Order: sequence, then C-alpha cells, then structure tokens
Amino acid sequence: MDKLKRVLSGQDGNTDGTDGTDILEAANQASTLAWGTRVKAFLLCFVLGVTSSVLGSCLLWVPGVGLALFAVLYSLGNLCSLASTMFLMGPLKQLKRMCAKERALATAVMLICLVLTLCAAFWWKKNGLALLFCVLQFLAFAWYGLSYIPFARDGVIKMFSFCLS
Repeated sequence: MDKLKRVLSGQDGNTDGTDGTDILEAANQASTLAWGTRVKAFLLCFVLGVTSSVLGSCLLWVPGVGLALFAVLYSLGNLCSLASTMFLMGPLKQLKRMCAKERALATAVMLICLVLTLCAAFWWKKNGLALLFCVLQFLAFAWYGLSYIPFARDGVIKMFSFCLS
C-alpha cells in the first residue's frame, strides 16, 4: 500500500528522470494482490454471480417485467462468475485461456448468447427467444467450465452417446 501511495504522489524514488519501465514496474507492484485477497475477491464475485443468476431465475415469473429482470440478472450473474476467475489467474491470463483453441468456440457462443439474450428481452421484446438464448448461454458456460477439467468433455460426450443409443 505504501508503494501505491508513493507512486500516486510522485515520490516513487525515480530521481534520474527516466520514466520507462520503472513506472510500469511500480504500477504492477502496487496493483498486485496478495493470494488471500485474490481468493476472497474470487469468492465474493462468484457468490455475487450465482446469487444474481438465482435471483433472476426467481424473478422470471413476475408478470410484465419478469423476463427482462431475468435476462439482465442471469446475464450479469454469468459475467460475474466468469470475471471471478480473473482474480485467481489475472485478467490477461484469463483472456488468453478463454481464447485458447479448446475454449474459443464455447467462449464465443456464450458471449454471443449473452448479447442476444439482452437484445431479445429489450430490443426485440421476444420472451421465448430470450429464454432460448439464456438456455444456450447456460449450456455454453457449462461447456466452457468443463474445458478446465481434464477429460470432462469426453466423459460428458460418452455419457450422452450412451444414453441416446
């Protein structure tokens, strides 16, 4: 915290006039979180995301505005849950992993369905379509999450192929 105060007040100890990497290093050191703080932030953001999704599901049946509330809260919950892992591994590493070959399709489908959910609820005013996009959003998010567990996707595919045959 002291380093952050020194950097923000201009007393970063850099007296030779070079501003290059010293400022970047100082900003990086001042903004890094301790592991305990990262875990607490992850848990808070994840619980907030799950609570928002559950609350949205409960408000789905409110007459008139229920679907709009559901779409917003469910999408916000998914974003919070997705963002929560950024506290554990860092935003850049998270974005790189989201765009990795094995997760790129699930990430794209999830984010597109998230936007389409909000469009269907507010712009197009199509309740059935918004609900369909929420289901697709959930399935894409589940498929994305399974990509972090070794052989989980293969197990799910085998289970469904066994059940359907």
